[in-house]
Amino acid sequence: MQLSQYTREFRTNLNIAFPVMMGQLGHVLVGLVDNLMIGRLGAAPLAAVSLGNSLVFIALSLGIGFSFAITPLIAEADGAGDLDKGRSYFHHGIILSATSGVFLFLLLLLAKPILYHLDQPPEVVELAIPYLEIVAFSMIPLMIFQGYKQFADGLSQTKYAMYATLIANVVNVVANFLLIYGIWIFPRLELEGAAIGTLISRFFMLWFIWEILRRKKKFRDYFIWSKRNLIKPEIFKRLLSLGFPTALQMFFEVGIFTGTIILAGTLGTNPQAANQIALNLASMTFMIAVGLGVTATIRVGNQKGLRNYRDLRRIAFSTFLLVFLIEAVFAIGFILMKDWLPTLYIDNMEVILLAAQLLVIAALFQLSDGLQVVILGALRGLQDVKIPTLICFVAYWIIGFPVSIYFGREDQLGSMGIWLGLLAGLTASAVMLHFRFNYLSKELILKQETALEKPAV
Repeated sequence: MQLSQYTREFRTNLNIAFPVMMGQLGHVLVGLVDNLMIGRLGAAPLAAVSLGNSLVFIALSLGIGFSFAITPLIAEADGAGDLDKGRSYFHHGIILSATSGVFLFLLLLLAKPILYHLDQPPEVVELAIPYLEIVAFSMIPLMIFQGYKQFADGLSQTKYAMYATLIANVVNVVANFLLIYGIWIFPRLELEGAAIGTLISRFFMLWFIWEILRRKKKFRDYFIWSKRNLIKPEIFKRLLSLGFPTALQMFFEVGIFTGTIILAGTLGTNPQAANQIALNLASMTFMIAVGLGVTATIRVGNQKGLRNYRDLRRIAFSTFLLVFLIEAVFAIGFILMKDWLPTLYIDNMEVILLAAQLLVIAALFQLSDGLQVVILGALRGLQDVKIPTLICFVAYWIIGFPVSIYFGREDQLGSMGIWLGLLAGLTASAVMLHFRFNYLSKELILKQETALEKPAV
């Protein structure tokens, strides 16, 4: 197949992906703003945010993973023109998202004592606990927002979540500025102020997307709630059968990144602060790939509903090529600007030098990380989640994390060794997931063409 067969899909891919990218970047920008403002308070507060968020990110991965089940089901129902089925998936998805938000809030509160047993600097743990308590509560509005977002994404209406997230960022910046430093009549709360700013912005985000979706004509029929059809066990079962493996996929990946935070903390406050800077920068470029991953889910799900399997395969591979090209640009940028980017966060020279070293490895794993998340998105569009979950576990925890543990010791490569494990795990994941999608998409085409060739009886 000619290259133009793939590149001609780039415009459509980007039209769907751009709002998702901006929305996801908005989530990361909340963390970036917190890091930039807190970094001015010193290395210990910055390390405390990193430690507190290590538990939050694990909880977030589980919640978002469950909500991701909504998108392919909505996309397939939309492709097949089945409004009733789509509405049922939407309503049950919102209930599931709200329930998961409450569950994750309670889970984070119960998990607080874990921070005292991770061999972290004591001053960092003491600062992290109150920050974690407040941010944990923000999981409730965030998860409900995520349910609405995944629903809109499934209908290829990705811009409304972007609006909500970007405006919420403005709210977060203002709240942070007032509460971290104690501007005007507001008290100086430092880390707790950053956490309250995040909480306020997430409640605002939820209100905004609910208000805008319910008023739009395209969504109006979906907002008709029926008590008779509100609770259907078979719909929850379908959502959970897709959502649970997806949550595990995200848990395995976020878990290894959380593991790097914990391993870096055992090396000291400065290595942990450097790790946080590099992770925050890498996560921003990763959100571009997440946008294309959602695009792959939507477009593959639509083609699955239409049973256009050759187009399904071609469109999916167009997203793989596009993310590879974009992440290659970011990789070059990281290498060229590795000495300057960390200075935006902190003026501690040791932290800056360590972060610059980590950005070299981050540049390399941009390619693998981008590819694996987009291929996962395409597999999610096929509603294939169980084997990819196993692949993620093997790649991150059988291959990647042991490398991080061995080479991340102080007598080995330290922080650089920790990140070599990330590179190994992400690369293994991308390769194995590619083989999986290639096999499934070819099989669908073969079965369809074989069925068409059979003579009618």
